[in-house]
Amino acid sequence: MKKVTLGALVGVVGFLAFVELTSGFIQGYYTPMLSNIARHLDVHDADVNWLEGSQLMLSALVVPALAKLGDMAGHKRILLWSTAVTAFATLALPFTESFALFLAAWTLQGVYVVWLPLEIALIWSRSHSMENRSLVTARAAGILVAALELGAITGALLGGQLIDTLPIMTVLFVPGVLVTICFFVILFGVKESPDQLGGRLDLVGLSLISLAILAFTGGLSLLRLNGAGDPAAWGVALLGLLLVIPFARWELRHPDPLIDVRLFRSPALAPVFLTAALFGMSVLGAQAPLSTFLRTDPEVYGYGIGTTGFVTSLAIGFYLISMVIGALLYPRVARLLTPRLALVIAASMVGVGYLMFVPFHATYLQMVINIMIAGLGSGALVAALPAAAASAAPATQTGVATGLTNSTKTIGGAVASAIFGFALMHGVSGGAEGGTAGSFSGYLTVWLVCSISAFVAAAALLFIVPKNAFQDRPVEKVES
Repeated sequence: MKKVTLGALVGVVGFLAFVELTSGFIQGYYTPMLSNIARHLDVHDADVNWLEGSQLMLSALVVPALAKLGDMAGHKRILLWSTAVTAFATLALPFTESFALFLAAWTLQGVYVVWLPLEIALIWSRSHSMENRSLVTARAAGILVAALELGAITGALLGGQLIDTLPIMTVLFVPGVLVTICFFVILFGVKESPDQLGGRLDLVGLSLISLAILAFTGGLSLLRLNGAGDPAAWGVALLGLLLVIPFARWELRHPDPLIDVRLFRSPALAPVFLTAALFGMSVLGAQAPLSTFLRTDPEVYGYGIGTTGFVTSLAIGFYLISMVIGALLYPRVARLLTPRLALVIAASMVGVGYLMFVPFHATYLQMVINIMIAGLGSGALVAALPAAAASAAPATQTGVATGLTNSTKTIGGAVASAIFGFALMHGVSGGAEGGTAGSFSGYLTVWLVCSISAFVAAAALLFIVPKNAFQDRPVEKVES
């Protein structure tokens, strides 16, 4: 058998690293200018959370479906089509003048979240004849994640600089050009995976879970618009939760389900999925409120920091750098203690970081310190949760388990975005009459929810997960 070296895959990994650089750029670029986007579209700062929430919801829907299609029809093919869709949506953003059209294009742009799972699957497929296949794939994945974080830092810094000097339509055009280049990099630089499994996509399961997610988030949207006293809004949200039942029953009967719901019965995996969902509330749902709070003028509203776009991007950069440090430190902490205790410490750091926002939010330095504490724990969780799921899963279900950590994290972030949008829109305290900034009480709600959810995740990992769950071997077989 051919001896494995990373050089054997250096070409494809190099091209895919550019794809992840683009993915990170998209994720970091818009954050410093969210207040500018709100002003451009003439909407409230709280409405920015619906941009984030809608994109996260689409992500939760498309990741399992497109990842499955990649196995069936070819990972490069689906990667290429998803990049084309992302390019179209990204290029449409500068030309949308209404919030509804901007929201539609922004939501469609969220298809890019499937890039990393498809890339790792492609590398795994192409290394099928090599020794130490798992090691090669893990090292390649590390390069891709590093490229993603580098892209996020670059995007945040460049976005913050450009929004202070150029018209917003020009600034919004930049990511579309980069994604278009990314399309041709994939088209000419990446070879297709050698094996396609064929088969049929579980369209019934996809339809059921789509209806459930859309109904639940639609109910949350109605709560934001009509208030907590609207019984119809609560009814729609409850309907979304109830629709999970027929979806689960269908998946249990299906020979090739879209999502293997049996994994949620595992005593080791269930707390990991819970942790991912709770963690998603802060790592995905709280970014927009952090940006808009930094941009809010304290002389007008009585709270906020009043930073420029570039200074805001520096704070985002500190957060991303601390995430990289946390990701790199996690393996060492896990070796010194145990993987489970290392996860508990990481989740607790997220909780402490967001809790510190409640008393300490008056200066830029306080905000950055809080962000970096939360970022250290967040980076460790981003790196560790997929590995924890793989170690705790049955040997034949590692791929499915790691994919579900991403999906549950995305759903947690989307639900949090909807809740945060409601909190920031209502209960405005202080500030100018008719202002567009989010409410101060809403920001307190955001920070407390992120903190409490992180501490709950830490408790779940500490008291529920079996002590030997993450020992790089499968736990007991999940019942079929």
